[in-house]
Amino acid sequence: MSVVSKSFWKIWLKPNLLTKDVDNDYIAEVSTGNVTKRNEDIARRIVELGSEIKYETLLSVLNQSDRVVREYVQQGESVLTGNCQFTPRVSGVWIGANAKFDSSAHKIGLDITPSAEMRNTFTEIGVEVLGVKNNVAYIGLVVDTATGNIDGSITAGDDIRIEGDRIRVAPEGEEGLGIFFVNSEGVATPVTRRLTQNDPKTILARVPELPAGQYTLRVVTKYSTNAVQLKEARTIEYERLLTIS
Repeated sequence: MSVVSKSFWKIWLKPNLLTKDVDNDYIAEVSTGNVTKRNEDIARRIVELGSEIKYETLLSVLNQSDRVVREYVQQGESVLTGNCQFTPRVSGVWIGANAKFDSSAHKIGLDITPSAEMRNTFTEIGVEVLGVKNNVAYIGLVVDTATGNIDGSITAGDDIRIEGDRIRVAPEGEEGLGIFFVNSEGVATPVTRRLTQNDPKTILARVPELPAGQYTLRVVTKYSTNAVQLKEARTIEYERLLTIS
């Protein structure tokens, strides 16, 4: 009987920041690398696998596919791809049968569910625990200071509190370093306002006036626990997408 080979997710254990009174509980973080994969990487991988379609053509098709999915969602349609299903959702409490939509009380969003094909891949994945993540820079939690939310929803024009380890932006003001919000197309918008707090474990940053959408939070820094800063900038990304409604 042949044995099905597995892929392995390597995970770090890091302190659970939601239970500050408990010292010995941890949550897992999958070691995914420093940079999130995007359509450019997917197109490049398809070419590497032997596709005769040119990279530029593949990238254009992938981007157009994303755009069509967004258009369907804007029209209130549910969309099922080979990887996941997008289902429109409006959250909030409605008072009275004749209540109207109120952007201050209701939020437009999506439920994103793995497809059957994606769920089937989970059965072929093993997990390797690397140990406690105490020597690696990471973002563990993002708090919207305007609402107190920790679910990834943030408010444009207000502050977020970024918690983690070794995340201090240093040296401040150096070109290419700082806090960035990266949209689905890979465009990075920097935080231009001076950081209210910039410590190794906590950063308080003002969210730029960005349009509604989902963003990857990125910290780029040369900070080191040693007196000498890193020669090359380190990129740290939050594993959860942040959403501006």
